[in-house]
Amino acid sequence: MGAYGAFAQYYDSLTKNVEYARRAEYFCQILKHWDHAPGLTLDLACGTGSLTIELAKRGFDVYGVDGSMEMLSEAQRKAAEEELSLLFLCQKMQNLDLYGTVDTVVCMLDSLNHIVSEKELEKAFRKVSLFMNPGALFVFDVNTPYKHRKVLANQTFVYDTQDVFCVWQNTLEEKNDVVKISLDFFHRDGAAYYRSSEHFSERAYPLETLSQMLLEAGLKVKAIYGDLTLEPPEEDCQRAVFVAEKI
Repeated sequence: MGAYGAFAQYYDSLTKNVEYARRAEYFCQILKHWDHAPGLTLDLACGTGSLTIELAKRGFDVYGVDGSMEMLSEAQRKAAEEELSLLFLCQKMQNLDLYGTVDTVVCMLDSLNHIVSEKELEKAFRKVSLFMNPGALFVFDVNTPYKHRKVLANQTFVYDTQDVFCVWQNTLEEKNDVVKISLDFFHRDGAAYYRSSEHFSERAYPLETLSQMLLEAGLKVKAIYGDLTLEPPEEDCQRAVFVAEKI
């Protein structure tokens, strides 16, 4: 089973607080602020397609890419339920290989933090840049070092939903702000519980490091915002939003 395999069937149940409609409106606000027509839009690391679907409902010409077949299976099912004909491609960010260029790229909910190697992240930025038209915008968010050190750190979280009981355990590697994440899912079937697990890591990069990586990939940072705002991030900001333009 691929990355986010076991997680895929529970992902939407465990992320109901994300408010994808609000995220979509925020993305639209950013594009309007920079007077940017979205054109052909790529939802990078689209997961189960919730944001892709919200953007399609708002008239975007959008398609999604994700590295997990299981997540994309959920995305395709949800799009069909909405009677939307959307294209989803199974590709890792650092191996992006599109049919042509795009005018806008969006990558939300700390997806880029999942790339824990600087070289691999640089490769992902170069791939994104390669398939962007001049003047295209790349809008993405990342968890900050503050969040990894002060919020996630060595914490354990428990989620009890109608669909699943989940135990989320973190281990922080302080030298590089990598959080190793272990998720254990307990799904009830009659009188029995069945357990499945998912293990992955996320790395928080200094905002200055990300800005330099983007520039080296041919992407100039136009702004860095605090989450869901058009204001600079505070010191205790947990999620930062980048707006970068293809040079």
